[in-house]
Amino acid sequence: MSSEYKQCKRCVMDTTSINISFDSEGNCNYCSHFLREAEKGIFRDKIFRYNIFKKDIEEIKRKGKNKKYDCIIGVSGGIDSSYMVLLAKDYGLKPLLVHFDNGWDDELAVQNINKLVKYSGFDLYTYVINWEGFKDMQKSYFKAGVIDLEVPTDMFIFGALFEIAKKHQIKYMISGNNQWTESILPRDWIYSRKFDFVNMQNIYKKFGNGILKNIPHLSINRRLLNSLLGYKSITIFENLEFNNKEIKKRLIDEIGYSIYPCKHFESIFTRFYQGYYLRKKFNVDKRKAHLSNLIMINQLTRDEALEELKNEPYEIDRQERDKEYVAKKWDYTIDEFNEIMNQPSVSHKFYGEGDEKASWYLRLLKYFQLVYLYKFAYPLGLDKPEIR
Repeated sequence: MSSEYKQCKRCVMDTTSINISFDSEGNCNYCSHFLREAEKGIFRDKIFRYNIFKKDIEEIKRKGKNKKYDCIIGVSGGIDSSYMVLLAKDYGLKPLLVHFDNGWDDELAVQNINKLVKYSGFDLYTYVINWEGFKDMQKSYFKAGVIDLEVPTDMFIFGALFEIAKKHQIKYMISGNNQWTESILPRDWIYSRKFDFVNMQNIYKKFGNGILKNIPHLSINRRLLNSLLGYKSITIFENLEFNNKEIKKRLIDEIGYSIYPCKHFESIFTRFYQGYYLRKKFNVDKRKAHLSNLIMINQLTRDEALEELKNEPYEIDRQERDKEYVAKKWDYTIDEFNEIMNQPSVSHKFYGEGDEKASWYLRLLKYFQLVYLYKFAYPLGLDKPEIR
């Protein structure tokens, strides 16, 4: 981080990100990159994007015509995944809703999910991960001093989704990831190689108490293998128009949805992680990235964002209660928790990385698969493969 504090003149990103840079007008590399990518994505012609959306919907319906389910939607109770459920109902899809229960659900999130299920009529499958094993993994990351304590949840969620997809022979997973609200996020605020299973194994081997087995992980290799087997993750969100306030209003009006104070606060742990842990240990406030996205799509003014950042992410007394709750749930006293919390931070890379090098043979198989499909299958009128 620069010794001199500086903030972007266009969004609210600042020098709390060590990778930030500014042009001659004082605009940062993050919002400039957003604009370049948006021109190729969400800022393209509405009709062009809608046609892509329709094509995706038609493909899912066609491939799932005689099946009970034609796609999977992971639901957390958050706004993005909840909106995906509404869209699935709007366009006549037959999703299996999957909720990953890692032991940290906020009661409000549970209520929102139940309302979604009642409104949509879709089936819900709740994947409950073994708490003792998951707790041990989370504590390992905490003791390792790394920034991204959400890696275990992220990896295991997608691993579980693919397990369920294979069990039910569902080839399509609809993702709520999107350019509208998630394009701006500094790499120094997360671990960008979320699916590096080698890094996870190394951290767990050093700080954990058991052996990793029967874990629904999704390594880089497994992701590529699933792609070879025809499983697709489709992000339909960004090909439609997005209005944050209208989406919230629709969720409230149609299902009685309850809004959280910040993005991703449907999880008690994520609320504590973003609202307390990152800010206290790493001086990272993810709201700056989330608000900057809304500024760049003209759904929030910079002044409004700056005003919001003057406030705590959520009530200080609740932050302290969450801290006590996390410590207790992890079997720590407050003193033990604070001692680990105050230890120096460590880069994920310090513990070693590995999956990417090991996947060369799967990448080669993928290459030959695409060559074969383009040369033989597509000329015969079969579906042209798409790289997503």
